[in-house]
Amino acid sequence: MKHKLLPLSETMHYILLALREPLHGYAVMQKIETMSNGSVILAAGTLYGAIENLSKHGWIEPVGEEGRRKVYMITEEGRAILKMEQNRLLHILSLYEGSASNEEI
Repeated sequence: MKHKLLPLSETMHYILLALREPLHGYAVMQKIETMSNGSVILAAGTLYGAIENLSKHGWIEPVGEEGRRKVYMITEEGRAILKMEQNRLLHILSLYEGSASNEEI
């Protein structure tokens, strides 16, 4: 099952990983900044564009509201996508480890 959004961009990865718990957009931005040790800082426009895209593909869904803020969470399909991507990345990492043990890349 090859999807046009695969492989996931770094942004999409972080959003899906963050939304394994229900969060609103601003909380997603904060969580991603923390998860990435400050190396990924999403602009609101980038985040909301990605959320719209992920919703459209059924990988996340709104699960409620906090005041005016929509709260989203990953769907089963989204989890399946993350699992596929995890396997793909683990395979790539295994190729690094397959080279001579202390050899430079």
